[in-house]
Amino acid sequence: MSLPPLVPTRGRRFAVTARILSSVVFSFVCYLCIGIPLAVLPGFAHLDLGYSTIIAGLAVSAQYLATLLSRPHAGRMADAMGPKRTVTAGLVVLAISGLFLALGAIVPKIPALSLTLILLSRLGLGFAESWVSTGSITWGIGGIGGEHTARVISWNGIATYGGIAVGAPLGVMLARDHGFISLGILTFALGLVALPFALTKARVAPSHGERLPFKSVLTRVMPYGVGLALGSIGFGSLSTFVALYYASREWADAALSLSVFGGCFIGIRLIFGNAIDRFGGYRVAIVSLVVECLGLILLWLGTTPHAALAGAALTGSGFALVFPALGVEAVGRVSTHNRGAALGAYSVFLDVALGLTGPVGGWIAGLYDYPAIFLLAGFASLAAAILSVSLYLRFGRDPSPRDQRANARA
Repeated sequence: MSLPPLVPTRGRRFAVTARILSSVVFSFVCYLCIGIPLAVLPGFAHLDLGYSTIIAGLAVSAQYLATLLSRPHAGRMADAMGPKRTVTAGLVVLAISGLFLALGAIVPKIPALSLTLILLSRLGLGFAESWVSTGSITWGIGGIGGEHTARVISWNGIATYGGIAVGAPLGVMLARDHGFISLGILTFALGLVALPFALTKARVAPSHGERLPFKSVLTRVMPYGVGLALGSIGFGSLSTFVALYYASREWADAALSLSVFGGCFIGIRLIFGNAIDRFGGYRVAIVSLVVECLGLILLWLGTTPHAALAGAALTGSGFALVFPALGVEAVGRVSTHNRGAALGAYSVFLDVALGLTGPVGGWIAGLYDYPAIFLLAGFASLAAAILSVSLYLRFGRDPSPRDQRANARA
């Protein structure tokens, strides 16, 4: 039996947040498993198995390819079968991916077999990411009502980045103390532990109604997805090239800039998570993208580590609300029973942007220098802000989230 949407009041705000967290916790588990091998896997493929750095990079990027290919299916699955079954399937595949990773660690003396098992693990992890993440968001929205879409997406983002932030150092520590096989065993265990909680959690019934063709859904969310892609280039550039940027200038503590970025990202989402409900997604997106642009320009111009840290802080603060701000407007362009498909199509643009940032940024660094990457990313954020302004001028007269709730109660 599905739970009725929760009508928000000040006294029940904590209950709303608790219900959101009960859904996005599955995203945290999934991205914790994604973070666990992130810093260890390339070294294992290159040093232990003896493959080139290109093959080692492929072992990592195989997951993102699977995520990209499975996003549309994940959205349709959540709409047609319900988010509970989608998340449950994702957790099963997550556990299986951990099993393949552990098996790959057992046969390092047969490099081809070990690499094949690892690639299968990465592909499974990519499918699990799509199903668990999309299912968790639609589960949260279905449980408390579509007017809280922005809050659900925001908390899901905190869960995903928090999971990676915890998982990466945990994976390094485990590999050092217990060997590479421990990463697969922990991933397998986490998937199995989370599964009973998903099975016992109250379901949200699949929405019934006309299913739009994916091409039609993609067309409707494309302007917002393009804005997301342009705004995500800054995050991709910082996470991929900031260590090399620091090294080229002989600065220490490059990891500190990533910590500052992540801290500001999570802090802004926690403090200003209600801004989208109050002011609307378009306005929040415009301000956020301008702030991100300023941070990237500061990274480009930075002549000291302190300036770079300030740039990373502004970039993280600006990027924090881009996904939920544009996402709530994108989801609003389709009917309720196409919400999962819209989320899947919208997220594809993030996957594409992060996938292209590495090779394009590396090409730019080879032609010019590392600061030029941040300049390009700054222009991309500015272009996303201009696009958001044009979308606001076109659709901004639609009722705000607050007005929509008032109309619904009336």
